[in-house]
Amino acid sequence: MEIKASQVKELRDMSGVAMMECKRALVECEGDLEKALDLLRSNSSLKAEKKSSRVAADGVIRIVSTDSYATIIEINSETDFAAKDPGFIAFADDVVNYVSNNKVDDISMFASTEIEEKRLALIQKIGENIQLRRMETIEFDNSMSVGSYMHSDGKLATLVVTSNSDDNLAKDVAMHVAASNPLCKTPDDIDSEVLEREKAIFEVQAKESGKDDAIMSKMVEGKVRKFLAEVSLTSQAFIKDPDMTVGKLLSDNGADVTGYVRFKVGEGIEVETKSFADEVADQLK
Repeated sequence: MEIKASQVKELRDMSGVAMMECKRALVECEGDLEKALDLLRSNSSLKAEKKSSRVAADGVIRIVSTDSYATIIEINSETDFAAKDPGFIAFADDVVNYVSNNKVDDISMFASTEIEEKRLALIQKIGENIQLRRMETIEFDNSMSVGSYMHSDGKLATLVVTSNSDDNLAKDVAMHVAASNPLCKTPDDIDSEVLEREKAIFEVQAKESGKDDAIMSKMVEGKVRKFLAEVSLTSQAFIKDPDMTVGKLLSDNGADVTGYVRFKVGEGIEVETKSFADEVADQLK
């Protein structure tokens, strides 16, 4: 059966899939456009399943802010090249629009939406594993302010909500969180496992000093205090005025941080490094 170029183009416009894939689908379905579209969708699901095990550690961060909630979401691709693809950018925009109109509290909530269909189609189109990796939504009311910071490359972003209505303060703290990456809000909020791990390192260092037990104990206590001051948001020196802590900044403005989150693309993902020869061999396979 002869497949016209106009049919291929129409299916291409509907699916976003490469021309040759569209033509093969139309041939297999004897020119039936709807059946060919269903076939492409089915194939995209199969391809997505095959690619889902591949590491997707690049991509972008996007932020959505409404009158009652703000959401930060990480959208991953395998390479920076794919993250700059117009199709990937359009998909990220679709995610932002969806979250702007639908409050989403968990990444799994996308599974039964049109966003999932678009993700599968994008995988087939650009040939990389595309993932909605993680997200966090913070609620707030009219008495609060939400501040955000997005790095110029779109790969680092923060959200901060403060207890007063000073938008500039919230924005300044969001910028500080991006630059200083606090592990917790206050020293009391530090994860106990993190603290014990650091303390164990300090104890080993103290023993290597050869000092007596009393001095070693004070050395460890001092290093723990310094560590907590460096990693706790309220104890950190404010990036725009190092003579002032973030806690003092908040106190002077009668405010508190009610919630904050910082996302950096790919953090926590172990990426396998390959030589150029290995990459070529994989492509040939």
